[in-house]
Amino acid sequence: MENFVFSMLWYWIAYFLVTSTGILHTIFNIVVLHMKSMKDSPGMGEAYEKTKPWHFLYNIILFPICSFLYFRGLETVTFDHVIATSIIWGSITVVFDLIGWVLIKHPWSLTFKEFYIDYQPWITLVYITIYASPLIAYWIMNLC
Repeated sequence: MENFVFSMLWYWIAYFLVTSTGILHTIFNIVVLHMKSMKDSPGMGEAYEKTKPWHFLYNIILFPICSFLYFRGLETVTFDHVIATSIIWGSITVVFDLIGWVLIKHPWSLTFKEFYIDYQPWITLVYITIYASPLIAYWIMNLC
């Protein structure tokens, strides 16, 4: 895979932007829309729960943009490279989410059931989107 470090840079930029957008959306719901936070309601709180349908949209916008920018920085982009990027980015997300949102306990951590069962269909759509993002970017590049 050409320039793995560059690939990881764009991947982590996308992951950070998506996560930050979700956090900011939750804060917006609490501060501006006066929804209940996690300390005022069960689970992650009403403010977070209302952001779930949007998570897919954050990902379908930001990950293809970062994929596109990554590919634009390469001399050549082959379909094999796109597939490798898809597998690597998607798989890293699945593993990192398990570790960062389920296994490591923190105020925003979730149980396995909360993350993989209660978060349906959103988590599945998010993962499909991340796996598909390099393909979407490649398709856009070939249209231009």
